Amino acid sequence: MTDAGLKFLAAGLAMLGAFGPGIGIGLLVNGAMQAIGRNPDAAGAIQTNMILGIVFTEAIAIYALVVALIALFV
Repeated sequence: MTDAGLKFLAAGLAMLGAFGPGIGIGLLVNGAMQAIGRNPDAAGAIQTNMILGIVFTEAIAIYALVVALIALFV
């Protein structure tokens, strides 16, 4: 395998780290929507916590992207 091929393989493997946050965000939004459906008066607090959770979860996917880009270009 060439050096470029190994870089592409490493970048692809690094991006497997995006699957976990994708599933996590889906579960988080699902739970928040169910909670809002049960108690609409608490929608503001639930939505704030949901967005904060999404931000922290999405940061993990961004770390995976950064590792993939480093593997490709360094």
